[in-house]
Amino acid sequence: MLSLVIRKNGADCKWMDTREVLIVNPTSSNQVDPDYLESEQRLEKWYSRNPCKVIIATGFIASTPKNIPTTLKRDGSDFSAAIMGALFKARQVTIWTDVDGVYSADPRKVSEAVILKTLSYQEAWEMSYFGANVLHPRTIIPVMRYGIPILIRNIFNLSAPGTKICHPSVSDNEDKMNLQNYVKGFATIDNLALVNVEGTGMAGVPGTASAIFGAVKDVGANVIMISQASSEHSVCFAVPESEVKAVAEALQSRFRQALDNGRLSQVAVIPNCSILAAVGQKMASTPGVSATLFNALAKASINVRAIAQGCSEYNITVVVKREDCIKALRAVHSRFYLSRTTIAMGIIGPGLIGSTLLDQLRDQASILKEEFNIDLRVMGIIGSKSMLLSDAGIDLARWKELREEEGEVANLEKFAQHVHGNHFIPNTAIVDCTADPGIAGHYYDWLRKGIHVITPNKKANSGPLDQYLKLRALQRQSYTHYFYEATVGAGLPIVSTLRGLLETGDKILQIEGIFSGTLSYIFNNFKDGRAFSEVVGEAKEAGFTEPDPRDDLSGTDVARKVIILARESGLKLELSNIPVESLVPEPLRACASAQEFMQQLPKFDPEFAKKQEEADNAGEVLRYVGVVDVTNQKGVVELRRYKKDHPFAQLSGSDNIIAFTTRRYKNQPLIVRGPGAGAQVTAGGIFSDILRLASYLGAPS
Repeated sequence: MLSLVIRKNGADCKWMDTREVLIVNPTSSNQVDPDYLESEQRLEKWYSRNPCKVIIATGFIASTPKNIPTTLKRDGSDFSAAIMGALFKARQVTIWTDVDGVYSADPRKVSEAVILKTLSYQEAWEMSYFGANVLHPRTIIPVMRYGIPILIRNIFNLSAPGTKICHPSVSDNEDKMNLQNYVKGFATIDNLALVNVEGTGMAGVPGTASAIFGAVKDVGANVIMISQASSEHSVCFAVPESEVKAVAEALQSRFRQALDNGRLSQVAVIPNCSILAAVGQKMASTPGVSATLFNALAKASINVRAIAQGCSEYNITVVVKREDCIKALRAVHSRFYLSRTTIAMGIIGPGLIGSTLLDQLRDQASILKEEFNIDLRVMGIIGSKSMLLSDAGIDLARWKELREEEGEVANLEKFAQHVHGNHFIPNTAIVDCTADPGIAGHYYDWLRKGIHVITPNKKANSGPLDQYLKLRALQRQSYTHYFYEATVGAGLPIVSTLRGLLETGDKILQIEGIFSGTLSYIFNNFKDGRAFSEVVGEAKEAGFTEPDPRDDLSGTDVARKVIILARESGLKLELSNIPVESLVPEPLRACASAQEFMQQLPKFDPEFAKKQEEADNAGEVLRYVGVVDVTNQKGVVELRRYKKDHPFAQLSGSDNIIAFTTRRYKNQPLIVRGPGAGAQVTAGGIFSDILRLASYLGAPS
């Protein structure tokens, strides 16, 4: 019918029954081999009888050498097109399908997958074998013999140029530095099981592998991947999960004697596995491709069960847990194709700092996506009473209303599980914006599960020393990051400056600073005969102090910052080792309320006025400081006097100032100064840590 339509439109057209031309030899129940010599002779005979410009040929069918009609088995229509292309020595074979071409990964699993412009025959063969459903591997064989390109086009989208499968061109040197030129695509196969045959009796014994795979062949199972260590101590291979029971039984039976006398220790089955294959012709000649692949998997906290790579290095195959498969696919695709570095985030504590951070994330989201390829998705927000969870990411413009409408009872375990349980996003971070020691107690477990932690909460780093050391040891030996820049000095780069000095080999002698924005404000304004209680009242009114000013005046918060910097500098100190001079007069420490404290404080003004006057008469000022004396391995928090030309005397408002005296900065300390309190700068410090995490996870810096 089609040939008649074409002929009616004026083209010279005939139709061919390919059973008269294509001759194939059945090799198994689901495969045939074309007989090219016989088929060529028959084609010449057919064409001499039917000369024409256009041939409409039947697909999928052929004949055996005895002229018995048969089929070309699975995907036979594409196969017949490729065979015809080879017989005609065609310039090109176009296969019309319902997709725009071959993708770099399954677009249903990786939304950022791209259409590949070109693939080599080997790359296409590998990708189709590993589950890219565009072509059957056999389709490539006939055209590859003659170097005929195959073009994959979409019949429903004629504007898409498609994917060209051909020999790689010699001049194919476009942007050699781009990793995606070396790894063309990623494919996965699910529902597999690993079989591991292990034992010392296998080493150096000829025929062991042959016996293993002979037993597998006897049950008709398909081996998808094989991996063997050079010690020959074990052979591991992957088979479809539906066939693994029969394979294991056959191996147990075949090696019963070896198992009984201990030459083989076990035939183990590891179920629920998936294969992830990275495919690319240039991987062979490029150092670092495997390193990049395994680095991306490690950063996404994915454990690799088995690895296989041929010496041609067209593909690197790894076996992972089935539930990690999509996460692994997205992690490696993101690393090679620089698709967005996506981080699933959970925000704990949407109070003043937490809600300011959420506003900053909302305002910056589109710029981060478009300009920096970073996609930060808040999957959960939890307060002390309620929490809001989302599978796709919370709309940060409406999170408060959504929490009112859709919020559920707060459950920290469920919250962490939800944020981390999204297999479509390879990276997870929890941001703790509270000052709760209970939440800080969860950091170790979260980091161990592969969840990154970012926090301004001082409790973990200033808590018991053994817990702090355990936390840092875990952080150092894993790919999970723990960032806490905002624990000291809000958004000021204090922890990172200290770390930079230590990492470049400098030796810290002393860290001295005004670490409290509240106490900085109080002593900057406690002058010109003003009463101490009046200045404290003013600071409270302006929102600089805690609801109870004693929390600031006690010096405990400064002591926590001192202990954090002391531990960062290598000192093994407990909080109780730091002597703290409290500014809360002894009789007022037991006051029942903040209100009562403020009413009683004026009674002690003369005491503070005397200290201020003595300092003034000596040409000095009072400053409440924390000191880490690394040389003598101690710390202290106290009220000190400084000359009026000292940097600490030049402060204004609620600024912090920290001076690092080191071997390099001995005569003139390195000084960091700026606002060290306030929701905007603290949230900014946390945000900076989030972006540092994204950069570590592979986002372009």
